[in-house]
Amino acid sequence: MSPVTWGAVRLVERSAMVYRRTWLILISGFAEPLLYLLSIRLGLGQLVGEVDAGDGRIVCYSAFVAPALMASAAMNGAVYDSTFNIYFKLRHAKTYDAALATPLTTTDVAFGEIAWAMLRGFLYAVAFAVTIAVMGLSESWWLIAAVPASLLISLAFATMGMAATTYMRSWVDFEWVGAITMPIFLFSATFFPVSSYGSAGWLVNVSPLYHGVELIRAAHSGHGDPTLVLHAGVLVAISLAGAWVVSRRMRRLLVV
Repeated sequence: MSPVTWGAVRLVERSAMVYRRTWLILISGFAEPLLYLLSIRLGLGQLVGEVDAGDGRIVCYSAFVAPALMASAAMNGAVYDSTFNIYFKLRHAKTYDAALATPLTTTDVAFGEIAWAMLRGFLYAVAFAVTIAVMGLSESWWLIAAVPASLLISLAFATMGMAATTYMRSWVDFEWVGAITMPIFLFSATFFPVSSYGSAGWLVNVSPLYHGVELIRAAHSGHGDPTLVLHAGVLVAISLAGAWVVSRRMRRLLVV
């Protein structure tokens, strides 16, 4: 194992040890999409009935929304950890200054924290997949394929979140986190198929979450097509761009 990879693993290990005593914070981001699903399953879903999933399949509304909420859970976990927690450790706790007093490098710090944020989002998604299966909303055993897809979603949002955090100057800037993630959550074909957006449907493609939703919906239904490669490619491109920004910014902020 290379020194950089080993250093990143050490940062992940540190985060895991910290969260052993604050596990309630760790699971907090899973609650919001779960409550949305339960409210739809027990209430709204019975009023809406069945909907067109957009590929000719007619499914109950709960089964349509569940994969999108799984993608949202992956996004939440990655964003929460790569923004608030990173900012505190970077600007206030000075955790990374202490880390750099060891053989760790800024690259270790960047990729270690991205890896942990990605894992947090991944854990949310796995828990959500289990919930979907228990509630009988899964249409196919291909739901298992949604797990690696959620890892890709988490990676994309972890890199974007941490990249944005390196530019934040105070806690006031975190108003932007909710202001950006809420529209992404609502307008990523989460609750309605793309066809319902009419002429504004192209705007949905701008949302990075939408591409993740499409990947998980395909796994959820067991139906795939070549466009899934494009959706995965968008998330990979975002991840690479975000990781590049984080690496450069952390070097600038931490190395005098």
